[in-house]
Amino acid sequence: MFRTKLSEPRASGELYTSKLMHRHIGAIAALILISLLSSLSGTPDRHSISNCWEGFLWGLADPVISLDCLVGILAIGLLSSAFVRGAVIVRYFVLAAVLGIVIHLFQPNFPGTEIAIAISAILFGTMLMMPNQPNFIVLALVGISAGLFQGYANAESIIGAGMIPIVAYILGISLTLFVVAMSAREIGSAIAMAEINRILPGKMSIAGFAFCAIGIVFLSNLII
Repeated sequence: MFRTKLSEPRASGELYTSKLMHRHIGAIAALILISLLSSLSGTPDRHSISNCWEGFLWGLADPVISLDCLVGILAIGLLSSAFVRGAVIVRYFVLAAVLGIVIHLFQPNFPGTEIAIAISAILFGTMLMMPNQPNFIVLALVGISAGLFQGYANAESIIGAGMIPIVAYILGISLTLFVVAMSAREIGSAIAMAEINRILPGKMSIAGFAFCAIGIVFLSNLII
């Protein structure tokens, strides 16, 4: 009888964790699908923005079209789940991306942004594989740096666009970054809970390994 009573809360916790993860994974998948569908009128490498609607749609799409950029967004959300105030790190990341866009509008020449994004993906993956949680300040600084580079790289789309399309683009990109990163944060919290209860052991490390591999592939293609 006593064992049955103990197993019921655990089963309830497993069901809640599973539902929570599926809900946020679905939210990320839905937003990515919407973003990709919205970009059907152009290509990831070459597209121009001429009006407010195009600015907003490409703002939604640009952060998730490139896999190494998507890895950075997911990783910052997963890593921030280790902290009670981790949502602050996500906000810093989004604000840094917006700042990177603004910096690019003034057209200073910052070479090597794609390499920096690939390196940040490797760094994020390494952090996820570490047994101990990263330092809050270190993660915040790495997140800000990654956000700056991602925003700078994505802003290539709006060079020469009008003010209203630029504002719409920034709104779209901020929405995608925030929703995906915060959903990943909730998934990270659910994974951490599952690992504590030995439901899904080692899942965060597996994600870290996958992110590292993606970063290495992109870095190799850029260097070679």
